[in-house]
Amino acid sequence: MRRFTRLTNAFSKKLENHGHMVALYFMHYNFCRVHKTLRVTPAMEAGLTDHVWALEELLSLM
Repeated sequence: MRRFTRLTNAFSKKLENHGHMVALYFMHYNFCRVHKTLRVTPAMEAGLTDHVWALEELLSLM
């Protein structure tokens, strides 16, 4: 979450860019990343998808 601090190169200077990166982070967190406690992604647990998304699949939405 270094995007929220100013002491890094990843800091967003434009609010629009910041919003895009936060959205991309949440999509990765919910659709691509398998969580230890759930053993599946949050989207799979919620019934939104039936498989773990690859990064290529996520980027194809852009």
